Amino acid sequence: MSKLKTGTFSVENLESLQITIKSIVGAAEDLSGITAEKMGPTPKPGMADLREWGFNLLERYEPVLTPMCDQCCYCTYGPCDLGGNKRGACGIDMKGHTGREFFLRVITGTACHAAHGRHLLDHLTETIGRDYPVAPGASDVMTPNIEMITGLSPKTLGDLQHAMEYVEEQLTQLLATVHAGQESAEIDYDAKALFSGLLDHVGMEVSDIAQVSGYEFPKSDPDAPLVEIGLGSIDSSKPVLLAIGHNVAGVTYMMDYMETYGLTDKVELVGLCCTALDMTRYKEAGRREPYAKVVGSMAKELKIIRSGVPDVIVVDEQCVRGDIVAEASKLQIPVIASNEKIMYGLPNRSNESVDAVIEELRSGKEAGAVVLDYEKLGELGPRLAMEMAAVRKAEGISGLPDEEEFEKELSRCTLCGECRIACPEELDIPEAMELARAGDLTALEALHDQCIGCGRCEQVCRKQIPILSMIEAASKKVISEEKSLVRAGRGQVTDAEIRAEGVNLVMGTTPGVVAIIGCPNYGEGSKDVYNIAEEFLKRNYIVLASGCAAMDLGMFKDEEGKSLYERFSGRFERGGCLNMGSCVSNSHITGTAEKVAAIFARRNLGGNLEEISDYILNRVGAVGLAWGAYSQKAASIGTGCNMLGIPAVLGPHGSKYRRALIAKPYAEEKWEVYDARNGEKMKIPPAPEFLLITAESWQESVPMLAKACIRPSDNNMGRMIKLTHYIELSEKYLGILPYDWWRFVRTESDLPLSRREEFLKLLESEHGWKIDWDKKKILSGPETKFDVSAQPTNLKRLCKQPGEAGQASKASE
Repeated sequence: MSKLKTGTFSVENLESLQITIKSIVGAAEDLSGITAEKMGPTPKPGMADLREWGFNLLERYEPVLTPMCDQCCYCTYGPCDLGGNKRGACGIDMKGHTGREFFLRVITGTACHAAHGRHLLDHLTETIGRDYPVAPGASDVMTPNIEMITGLSPKTLGDLQHAMEYVEEQLTQLLATVHAGQESAEIDYDAKALFSGLLDHVGMEVSDIAQVSGYEFPKSDPDAPLVEIGLGSIDSSKPVLLAIGHNVAGVTYMMDYMETYGLTDKVELVGLCCTALDMTRYKEAGRREPYAKVVGSMAKELKIIRSGVPDVIVVDEQCVRGDIVAEASKLQIPVIASNEKIMYGLPNRSNESVDAVIEELRSGKEAGAVVLDYEKLGELGPRLAMEMAAVRKAEGISGLPDEEEFEKELSRCTLCGECRIACPEELDIPEAMELARAGDLTALEALHDQCIGCGRCEQVCRKQIPILSMIEAASKKVISEEKSLVRAGRGQVTDAEIRAEGVNLVMGTTPGVVAIIGCPNYGEGSKDVYNIAEEFLKRNYIVLASGCAAMDLGMFKDEEGKSLYERFSGRFERGGCLNMGSCVSNSHITGTAEKVAAIFARRNLGGNLEEISDYILNRVGAVGLAWGAYSQKAASIGTGCNMLGIPAVLGPHGSKYRRALIAKPYAEEKWEVYDARNGEKMKIPPAPEFLLITAESWQESVPMLAKACIRPSDNNMGRMIKLTHYIELSEKYLGILPYDWWRFVRTESDLPLSRREEFLKLLESEHGWKIDWDKKKILSGPETKFDVSAQPTNLKRLCKQPGEAGQASKASE
């Protein structure tokens, strides 16, 4: 073959030349094949297109702002004092500034998931092709968030690019509004935050659909395998390779290398955060017993490093501590950064040979390296772990204090209490240290689960005592027994499951869906989320989980030694406990609510956010719980749920987000909607009463979650069941009858059957209702002007007049 020459290169053999054409600049793209058949009014909306729906929500659920201080230090005009209704030099007031601060958190979280999706999508399209089919499971509605918001119905990885480009375009527009001297109205920042949260669920859906399809993750599998979890599950006699982060792309290459060279039984592969969950999902179809193990959530990062167990740490992106290199280097644990978003100032060795990098890190010349070439990373991680295990064992490196060191550090403690003041959880560390001096380690052991591993106690210790290491050293027995099972992420809920369970959910015989998501910043330890989930599962609620919360649900066992995932079904059905997957799998939680409207209620999904959200708000009893919400991603996930009419409860640290969305149940004019059958206004009970709220204890949150599942369109049986749970949970955990139970009563059929006569008497004596005692029937009452025992087929959009665009259709179910 003749030699080909151009101005820039020459090729001797054209057989070795591969040409890939991604797109042609200036060519019009035909999207007809990936566009939903039926299109609603708002495909690919911009900031202004969904502003009115956001305002409708914000009119009822008024933002409650909790600024951290009175100053704004955002630009060089400042700092400006915004207290006492003053405005800053740029003209912004405290409300606008606080709205901007919350919006900035939401958009940061949205950007994290979108950037994750972009990285995965580009990598997969490059390695397996743009035409690789999207295959999340046995469903016709495969991408509900994408379809509802963009109007697109992707069939291939290449099709997903269009949804990703839309998210990125809108993110750029949204980010511009944060600039000093741009938007200043708090309500518009709130509306933009809602829109940004909505985009987050598109970005997450792109991410998880891409990796489920390309990496052979479980595809809507309720029986996804059970995986070992906990520090006690690690076999430290083997070389230990620890992966931390949220992007599993690089880890898959290490897993492939280990399988190819027979190292799965010789190297212990463990993970933290969402990478841990996703690597247990990799190639699940061909491997029913994953060898990768889950250590746990972000709260375990510093703890496992201090233990000295890992021989090599590989990090990718998101929720990775900033001091990992500093901490790991103390114990000669090399750190490999595998993603551009976290590089730690380490030297880039992507172009070096694997042997050269191993020699450099083995010798200790560098604390770590950046390796962005995944082929090299795949070989480097396992080989380096085996090399470092031998080196560290020969040098006798141990992380935690031995008995002598432990006693010495105890004696140095002055019990000053600075550590307790600095602790975000206000743990009584001084008391535990004092008891330990007397030989009682139980208090220090108890701190192991309660401690979130932030290390702030050590930063303020005047004696520089390694307090976290002391807690872990005292908890060796507890740690050794920290071993349980978590179900690998199952992926989205299928259309068939929706059809089977949808009628129960909408009619209320399944009391509701409780989605437990978010980070491990719990107020009193991870056992709280287990307690909450167990309570609702026993009451036949459906519990969906993801990310760190899904891991923590699996950390605890009952008297028979079984975790929640072993005790309860993984199907979307009454009493089901579903691990959807990693953080990006949260899109399948909102997608499930959307699919209820699209499949069961036959609502048009494509480009039709307002009607779908209106349906969810008024009919679908779903609520989110982010009990340990810590990150900006948790803020964006929850805000996206709010835009869809799904309320969210945050844990005791939630007020630090500086915002809540709470309605006034006594403001009757706020609780009016339109009957879709005749266009007439009708009153509804104050349900849901909030979209975003904080609870101070898990006991307080339980009745709050039950109440948030009550919906205006509940039928009598559904309302009776939901009201029964609300009342029982309030009496069980708070010791009182709910103050507002009567607001949710429309007819006597709504009352708990076993206590109907009791509550009829209370309605008459305390609330002025009129009762026909011969028939035990409600005749009238102050809040019973709205008898909706015969339910409308759909409720029209909040605060809209009949005939306006965007109203819900009058089609019957």
